[in-house]
Parts: sequence; C-alpha cells; structure tokens
Amino acid sequence: MSKLVPPHGGGELKPLLIPQVQRAEELKRAEGLKRVAMSSRETSDILMLAMGAYTPLDGFMGEADWRGVCADMKLADGTFWPIPITLSTDQEIADEINIEDEVALIDEETGEIMAILEVTEKYRIDRKFECEHVYRTTDPEHPGVQKVMEQGDVNLAGPVQVLSEGDWPAHYGALYQRPAEARALFASKGWSKVAAFQTRNPMHRSHEHLAKIAIEVTDGVFIHQVLGKLKAGDIPGDVRTKAIQALLDNYFVPGTAIQAGYPIEMRYAGPREALIHALIRQNYGCSHLIVGRDHAGVGDYYGPFDAQHIFDTLWPGALVTRPLKIDITFYCKKCYGMATAKTCPHGAEDRVLISGTEQRRLLAAGEDIAPEFSRPEVVKILQAYYANEGKDAAE
Repeated sequence: MSKLVPPHGGGELKPLLIPQVQRAEELKRAEGLKRVAMSSRETSDILMLAMGAYTPLDGFMGEADWRGVCADMKLADGTFWPIPITLSTDQEIADEINIEDEVALIDEETGEIMAILEVTEKYRIDRKFECEHVYRTTDPEHPGVQKVMEQGDVNLAGPVQVLSEGDWPAHYGALYQRPAEARALFASKGWSKVAAFQTRNPMHRSHEHLAKIAIEVTDGVFIHQVLGKLKAGDIPGDVRTKAIQALLDNYFVPGTAIQAGYPIEMRYAGPREALIHALIRQNYGCSHLIVGRDHAGVGDYYGPFDAQHIFDTLWPGALVTRPLKIDITFYCKKCYGMATAKTCPHGAEDRVLISGTEQRRLLAAGEDIAPEFSRPEVVKILQAYYANEGKDAAE
C-alpha cells in the first residue's frame, strides 16, 4: 500500500497515452481525420495529459469547466482546478467540425499528429474574463495574457487519446519522468514525505538553501524542472540540467535529492500557477511544494508572497499537497552563510540578494560571480554556455 499522497481527485492516475500496441492502428486512422494545429502551449498540455500529470482530466475543458475554473477554481463537478486547460482554433476551421466528430491534433511546430480529440463541445470564450481571473491583469505585455489573446476564436472540448509524446522521451532520457515513474522511484527509496522544487533556472545558492530546508523536514526533495518552452533569455534545459547535476554531485548528501523534468510550458500566472504546480506534484506523489518568493511570477504583476497566500484561500479537501512556505533567502556576510528574513537579524547592507535574473545579467555581461551567489562548479558550466552563445552571435 503506497504511503504517498493520492493522485488529485482521490482516484488512480489517469494517463491518456494509449498503449503502444494500439498506436500504429490509431495513427493510421488519425491520418484520415480533419486536422487541428496546436500551439506550443496546447502541445505541452497534451504531453501533460499523456503522462497523467493532469489527472483527473480526460481531455480539453468544455465551457462549464472553463468558466468554473476561471471564476471559482472548480470544475463543473466541484473538483479543484486553478487554470483552464483548453484547445482553440479559428472560426473557419471550427465551422467545418461537427459535434461527435473526431479530429487529429497536430503539433504546429513539427507537423506530427499527437492525439485524437472527440469533439463534444464548441464554444467561444471571454478572453478578458479569463485574464482578469487567472492572471489578475489584462496587460498584453504579460506573457500569459498574450497567449490567451493569441488564441483562436473557438474552443474545442472533449476527451483525447494521445498517440505520441514526440521526441521528448528520447531527447531527455531518464530526466523525462512521468508521475507513475516518480511514484515508483519514491516508493523504492522508502519516501512518503516528498518536497517538490519547481525551477526553470539553474540553481543558485538561494535555490540550494530552499532545497536543503525541505530535506531537513521531509524524506527528500524532487528537483523538478520545466522542459517546455521558455521565455527569451532563459537558459536551455540541457545546460540547466548539467548545472543542477553539478550542484547535486558536490553539495548534496547522496540519496537526498532527485533531479527530473516535465514538459509543461510556463504560463507565468503567479499565484494560480503555484496552485497548479502543487496539483501536478500531488499527481507525482509529492506531499509538499516549495513556495518561495514570487513563485511563477513575471515582472511586478504579483506581490512577492502572493503565491504563498493563495493556498490559505482554499477550501478543505481542495488539495492534499501543501505549500512549504519559505521567506526571502540570501547570503549574510555577518552570519557567514545562507539565511532568511526569519533567521537573520542583520541589515540590508550585509545581505547578498540572489536571483536568477541577476545571475543571467552577470553571465551575459561576462562579470565574475561570487561564491556567495552561486557555486563555482555551476558558474563554470554557465559561463561556458554564455561564452559559446556569444561566439555564435558574433559569427
């Protein structure tokens, strides 16, 4: 009997990737269906559905689910869900599709058929309504809002059968970990209390401190990085993976941390995104999600601790996975080590504030990065990447 937290919704994991033996036949059938191209975000959602990370969803949301999620963070049946998972298309394409039709879903970037959707509903959304509730802004400069505004005019809803995970498993190997695989790994290690650490950046000293606090109060930490599309200027996944592994190899007790990745595309929805990150980690078997300063935020759209506070607004039973809330972390010159605002009594003049944005700025400028900011083994890997990128740009 597993001691890990149950999948969201209280049932079993619900991966929508069909068995290997059926895929060739279903792909052949899909080739004769009408085609609907998916954006990178929608393709990412298909991959999340494929692996069961979006349990208990069985496909793209209908209008009642979409509206309930936006307004009240609830599906139509009352299940907690904080961010819409929808598929859009142009009006012209939607007009050619009838209810109960099956359509082939295509990755617009590769042209590959990824899934078959059984269309149960077609509906138009109020983009302003979605953005005001989910992102707390309608500013088109917000990257999540921009994605919503770029959607087609009509949403198609219904259950999906996923036929392919593309080249993701081959490209990322063991790093590409599905919820069932993570749960099996945790169980094999005897872990029942697992803290997930979400990152889209290489880990600097503040990240390291957060992870080690989590290790002190749980069985281990699951360093779970974003493999989906990133913002311009973000460090690619393969470089980030190498840098994180260097940190684990040199500064963590063996067996206390696991590095893995998942194919989500960030929405930068701040507090709402922190909630879906926790929900996804519940499906992975994690009892806690580390929530630090400005989790999943962008710019100054959200307060530094809004993503922590939103967990306090949930109703009993909404979510099993809990936030591990940690204050702003920094290196204190007087404490001679990492600290938080709760543990360090010294003033701002003694604190080295650490952020991924500042680390990227220093790397891009070719400036030295102090060991109080980031470990030298990590810095070496990142500097090599930036030096090569600069050379390529010059050529």
